Amino acid sequence: MDWYSIVKFLHVVTAILWVGGGFVLFLLGMLAERAGNLEDKLWAIRASGQLGGRFFAPMSMLTLLFGLVMCGLWIGFSDLWIVIGLAGYATTFSIGMFIFKPTGERMGAMIAKDGITPAVLATGQRMMSVARFDYAVMLVIIADMVLKPTVRDVGILAGMVLVVAAGATLAFGGGRRLVESAA
Repeated sequence: MDWYSIVKFLHVVTAILWVGGGFVLFLLGMLAERAGNLEDKLWAIRASGQLGGRFFAPMSMLTLLFGLVMCGLWIGFSDLWIVIGLAGYATTFSIGMFIFKPTGERMGAMIAKDGITPAVLATGQRMMSVARFDYAVMLVIIADMVLKPTVRDVGILAGMVLVVAAGATLAFGGGRRLVESAA
């Protein structure tokens, strides 16, 4: 086995832990929401906030680190799929650090102070809406890493744009209705 294979393995494992772990919490929140189980939904949202800095951020940074090592030593940084992957990473990392982490902390403080209120539910719903966009971006990153599109792969690139647009629509277009129904 060569060093490239070891680094690639570590890149894939940390990506699975990062994306898969977050997806499970997102799915638990969605299932709880559909079942009308507010307690389980809030548990999933709080767990996302608590694990954000302790687990998801380190796993995402290790994913990035191993990917950068592969690019720096073997692949390079000029291929379109590398640029798309880095842009997607920057997007999801920013969402995690600047939206999920502070929102989860704010919700925890609100619950500790006043219990579960309509404001807490609305905040949680907004967080779930943003998660839809976040996972659309992650789906594009995964497709990007597997398919490795070039500028000639117009169909793949168009599909990626559609997935991000659908995620944005679900997150920001349909989110108002969901927040109103939760309040």
